[in-house]
Amino acid sequence: MATSIKIRIARLATVGLAAVALVAQAAEERPLWEIGAGVAAFSFPSYRGSDQTNNFLMPVPHFTYNGDFFKADRHGIRGSIFDSERVDLTLSLALSPPAPSDDIKARNNMSDLEATFEIGPQLDLTFWRSENRARFVKLLLPLRAAFTVEGSPKDIGWVFHPKLNMDITDLPNMPGWNLGMLAGPLFGDKRQHAYYYSVAPQFATASRPAYEATSGYAGMQYLVALSKRFPKYWVGSFIRYDNLSGSTFADSPLVRQKDYFAAGLAITWVLGESSTRVLVND
Repeated sequence: MATSIKIRIARLATVGLAAVALVAQAAEERPLWEIGAGVAAFSFPSYRGSDQTNNFLMPVPHFTYNGDFFKADRHGIRGSIFDSERVDLTLSLALSPPAPSDDIKARNNMSDLEATFEIGPQLDLTFWRSENRARFVKLLLPLRAAFTVEGSPKDIGWVFHPKLNMDITDLPNMPGWNLGMLAGPLFGDKRQHAYYYSVAPQFATASRPAYEATSGYAGMQYLVALSKRFPKYWVGSFIRYDNLSGSTFADSPLVRQKDYFAAGLAITWVLGESSTRVLVND
């Protein structure tokens, strides 16, 4: 059971790595779809605020799709609703892995954290874009409803994560290497924060007093990613810094560490691609 959970965590984390590490490239013709496989190494906490770190080396899938509406690429899995030079409206999706409480000291004997699924609109505002579309600065505004992934899914509230995004293609003296940077605050409603940080009276102990989380600010997140696409394979890495100081749940007994780094490194090989080519404008 533990091995299965670790595999799912690594696969979901790799989707996140691919979504942020593949940064912008100039408009060009690309295959309608690509499939492949690779391997990735990760280091990240059991949940935001946990003092326990998980390290994995796992196989991962590679999949991209550049359709008119449905897309799966560096931005994740989404549906394009409206697209213009300065404003994009998409349907944003996200997944998070499960976290069994038996494996987390701070949550011992509490209910497990189930895997979650998030869906909602994302508005992207382009502040600046180079003439060849290879570099840009955007404000990303995703608002997603979250649900647990189980037999009877539960609504666990809303997540809002505005981010300033800067992408640079072809770094000076590093042809083909791409740099992506993201930074922004997180916000959640009471149900979202309660799911991760509340302690019901029946789970209270001498070292874990009862606690009721509230809505509002959920900390800051900063991410830097570096990647390069070769003809038949892709390499990428990221490092992320989270700071929960000042968050509305900072005093929860389940918050054992208020700032930390997470990182990942991956390489994937393209094993097959569509003969159909489409023009992709980033």
